[in-house]
Amino acid sequence: MNNIVPFQDMQQMAEVAAGSKMFGFKNTQEAMAIMLLCQAENLHPAVAMRDFHVIQGRPALKADAMLARFQQAGGTVNWKEYTDDKVTGLFSHPSGGTLELSWTLAQAKAIGIANKDNWKNYPRAMLRARVISEGIRSVFPGCVVGVYTPEEVQDFEPPKEKFMGSVERVENIPEVEIVERVEDGAFPLQVPGTDEPYSRFATTEDWIGGYAEMVSRISKSQKLSVEEKANKLSSLAECNKVVTQHFNTMDKVRLKGAIVEAGGTVYPKLDKSQPLPDSGLSEPIF
Repeated sequence: MNNIVPFQDMQQMAEVAAGSKMFGFKNTQEAMAIMLLCQAENLHPAVAMRDFHVIQGRPALKADAMLARFQQAGGTVNWKEYTDDKVTGLFSHPSGGTLELSWTLAQAKAIGIANKDNWKNYPRAMLRARVISEGIRSVFPGCVVGVYTPEEVQDFEPPKEKFMGSVERVENIPEVEIVERVEDGAFPLQVPGTDEPYSRFATTEDWIGGYAEMVSRISKSQKLSVEEKANKLSSLAECNKVVTQHFNTMDKVRLKGAIVEAGGTVYPKLDKSQPLPDSGLSEPIF
């Protein structure tokens, strides 16, 4: 079944989902990012509203949805114990074998996560969610790659600010007025017309931030026509494919969300009368 929804239609869906306040999305970008994640797995974007939460800026798959995916993939679970002190499940899958797994309230207290209100008020549900997530990851991880349950994400440490390194002012970057350049890092950020990286970043998250800033500068330029903006955005994307082609699914989702938030488009249209240097794109870049 083909669940591909045109990007413009998905944007409207994200606006409705975020504006309704019914699904826990703080803004359109959060809703859009989760919808893109669903579409990357050939799921209809509306599944995002049914199956996902966004907790501390991370996508979280509801425990019931995670278990449903496991069962739809041929897995089974047999609950051995189910109390406020201990939950035990026996997980089986034809491709992953059988595993009996338990989580106890004492275990949660020992690692310092049982002092939160959810653990105090709903210990059995919290233990169940932990058992579901760990059991499925151990027996058949293919149905939950890259996502955790909301109960797990709530127990993660809040994200810390990252040191971006020293910066220097860079002059004469055509139409892209970014003035900060990171000196060291594994991920190069290119600009059209030069073989030398404009900047380098230590993580994909930082690289996406730098790329989105360039997209924002181009999109907000008062000197460029719509066609010129599309050409520059396409050229920028093309010369950075050496990085983006190695992104995993979550990095691609973050990149698409950042581009949209920066005012750009994931599929910029080319003006064929003005071919790009070393370009010739005929399909989406990301």
